[in-house]
Amino acid sequence: MAKNSSNKLKVTLTKSTNRRVAKHKSCVAGLGLRRIGHSVTVDDTPENRGMINKVGYLLAVEEV
Repeated sequence: MAKNSSNKLKVTLTKSTNRRVAKHKSCVAGLGLRRIGHSVTVDDTPENRGMINKVGYLLAVEEV
């Protein structure tokens, strides 16, 4: 099933980035997340999916 790039994902930061690897902190910042409980809506692209997969243990993700 091919994903359409117009699909959106709601990403919420559920855990702290304190004491995490610098690359993981960069991925969280790259998604636009700032604090625990903060949610953003991002496009469903391979680039965003890669960042979400890398730090999935810190996030809650749902399709919009």
